[in-house]
Amino acid sequence: MATPVTTASGTFGYGTEYLGAVDYAKLGAVTVKGIRAEAWPGNPMPRHAVVPGGLVNAIGLQGTGLARFLATTVPWYRKQVGEKAPPLIVNIWGGSVEEYADVARQLTAAQNPLIGAIELNVSCPNVKAGGHTFGQDPAVLEEVVAAVRAATTLPLIVKLAPNVPSIVPYVRACEKGGADALALINTIPAMVIDVERRRPVLANVTGGLSGRAIHPVAVKLVYDAHKATRLPILAMGGVYEAKDAIEFLLAGATAVAVGSATFTNPGTAAEVYDGLVAYCERHGFAAVRDLTGALDA
Repeated sequence: MATPVTTASGTFGYGTEYLGAVDYAKLGAVTVKGIRAEAWPGNPMPRHAVVPGGLVNAIGLQGTGLARFLATTVPWYRKQVGEKAPPLIVNIWGGSVEEYADVARQLTAAQNPLIGAIELNVSCPNVKAGGHTFGQDPAVLEEVVAAVRAATTLPLIVKLAPNVPSIVPYVRACEKGGADALALINTIPAMVIDVERRRPVLANVTGGLSGRAIHPVAVKLVYDAHKATRLPILAMGGVYEAKDAIEFLLAGATAVAVGSATFTNPGTAAEVYDGLVAYCERHGFAAVRDLTGALDA
């Protein structure tokens, strides 16, 4: 990544939706919506609710399938953004270990120079394990990470679920499975109720909370993970301004992703980059990388 700022999966489409609204030269990468082997319709409407401090969504990983992504979406991204298009971090998911590995294998075989890394979303139902999520069982997590590692030579980032008693066993599982980096955090399970109708607001009943409200939780988990591993950490969760990104870096992150803030201010990621540069100049840091883990504690 040429800069330490990227976008969070699910908030930036497939990379072209924000053309003209953000300076792509200030992005180290663009993280795209989740990709699985086949196209996926997502959940029924309504799928999101604005709440104090953030957004609860249950989009359900709606997305194009892998074949269309490779044949149409990536070439369109290259054409629209231009020669200096930031590399793509491709978020992948699946219903089984085999599907995860197959998607990774095909992404690698495509040999497209724009595909810079794979982000493994392990907060999905494990269909073969009775609905258990990959990210809440260290043994299953290690299995899926190892399977994807064997299927790809691309850099492998594992995006961890936040709703666990301690992040450390999951960090260890990623290390053992062969991950190159970690992404923290995914959304936090949440629910919104319409009290007049006495019904859930979301058709899916529950969803994931993102936005400012989850930022302190994310900072703590990044801090815990950094203490437990040498793997680089891509931090996300409530980054609305440079201060939020700096907190992540001081806690141990190597790079940051901007998510929900993009919906209200599409230029947030570029503004965060500018703020990081200004902070380093003001405090005498030669590079943003020097902020990683520089917490005086």
